[in-house]
Amino acid sequence: MNNAIYNFREPKNEPVLSYKPGSEERLLLEEELKVQKNQIIDIPLIIGGKEIRTGKTGKVVMPSDHHHVLATYHMATEKEVSLAINAALDAKCEWMTLSWMERAAIMAKAAELISKKYRFQINAATMLGQGKNVLQAEIDAVCEVADYLRFNTYFASLIYMEQPISESENINRLEYRPLEGFIYTVTPFNFTAIASNLNTSVALMGNTTVWKPATTSLLSSYYLMKVFKEAGMPAGVINFVPGSGSLISNIVLKHRDLAGIHFTGSNPTFNSLWKQVSDNLSVYKSYPKLVGETGGKDFIFAHSSANTLELATAIVRGSFEYQGQKCSAASRAYIPESIWSETKHYILKMISEIKVGDVCDFRNYVNAVIDENSFDKIMSCLNKAGSSDEAQIITGGKGDKSKGYFVEPTVIVTGNPHFFTMEEEIFGPVMTIYVYKDEKFDDTLTLCDETSPYGLTGAIFSNDKYAMIKACRVLRYAAGNFYINDKPTGALVGQQPFGGARASGTNDKAGSHLNLLRWVSPRTIKETLIPDTDFKYPFME
Repeated sequence: MNNAIYNFREPKNEPVLSYKPGSEERLLLEEELKVQKNQIIDIPLIIGGKEIRTGKTGKVVMPSDHHHVLATYHMATEKEVSLAINAALDAKCEWMTLSWMERAAIMAKAAELISKKYRFQINAATMLGQGKNVLQAEIDAVCEVADYLRFNTYFASLIYMEQPISESENINRLEYRPLEGFIYTVTPFNFTAIASNLNTSVALMGNTTVWKPATTSLLSSYYLMKVFKEAGMPAGVINFVPGSGSLISNIVLKHRDLAGIHFTGSNPTFNSLWKQVSDNLSVYKSYPKLVGETGGKDFIFAHSSANTLELATAIVRGSFEYQGQKCSAASRAYIPESIWSETKHYILKMISEIKVGDVCDFRNYVNAVIDENSFDKIMSCLNKAGSSDEAQIITGGKGDKSKGYFVEPTVIVTGNPHFFTMEEEIFGPVMTIYVYKDEKFDDTLTLCDETSPYGLTGAIFSNDKYAMIKACRVLRYAAGNFYINDKPTGALVGQQPFGGARASGTNDKAGSHLNLLRWVSPRTIKETLIPDTDFKYPFME
């Protein structure tokens, strides 16, 4: 069976279900939501395929009702972190020598399980545990998880096919070795798909991982581990280690066999990891590969030729879907004076129709932010903006955490393009708008480029082709994912590879072959068919 040369066909993106009232998928999801709301599960560590309960526990609660406990989870101590590293190293040899097609088959099966058998379970867990409405959960926890698993197997087949030229007297090959050691994966709360991909992408290429999941996404992360096991993932390939990030990192980053870090999270955390790796370089067997996506201060820039209804729609969707808790969420906008009044009218009208509340009520567009720390940070920013004479809150600005962590969708207008909400990442449902004079289009483009240290996503709205191209050129480094006449969110695997540079990360483009190349260490092999027998060359005659 293994002597076949097998290549996966290019897949199609997983269709997004609508969950319309009365649809079968809606009825099945509502039933699953009831099941998960009425139980408290126990989440262990999973190391070397074994469930471990430390007795040091915490609680997983619903962001929309923080008194409602969904699960109890066990936290790692130093002992379990060391066990996880050893398990990853023990599993490495057999996993890396397995045919890549057999590894890919496990990923393909996991995609089928997610999109069919466990679709509603993973959706419900993401809704309840991470505060996503049904659409946001569907496109993340099901469609994007499945897309990563399927497209990565296709991308891997393209990588393995790429081989050097051979001549008649020799055979040249490239062996795509996994990295030497284990990979430390650190995943965020906001995307179940990222939690899956940061582990499965590196595992597909023959690596093994020690996984530190975000505490606020443990419910869906635990269900992912169960799916991976059912798909045939061998013990020790992915080791699930909830707990204190500082405790886990302190041990992992000092281990000589650390081969790489696959990270999504905050800029300060990634900077700290990078610094600790730098401090420990003399310890490591190889230079660890650091791949990180850290955040953004994503923009929407409008030209005077923009369609105001389209622009307003992009601002509302780009800023307030999933409460602005996306690295790609729009949080600053530049709008010319000539179209501001009409754009403002549409924005306020749309926001007036937005309902805020529990994810289980499908009529709610905006739900709770993830936890109390996030709520307090956002409200502190809004209170500061509200008391400033440099800005005006034209809608929203209030919050309530008595039951759930709810923050109103908020729009701030400022005359200071360097107002703090134009520069700092808030990670909440907050959009700040700077209104510029039409004749200052060029200057404001430069301002947009230089205002933020980030460079993740951005958009230009224009029906003037010259202005559109100028914006694309001036903002070349301001966004790794750039959108023309669209909101700066919603990248699809295989269609818009995702990532940005500057303070937004290493721009290794998840959702393409470029990310997978980071998890291999190629070896060139030359086989000479008839070796030379005389050291002398013709020029010596």
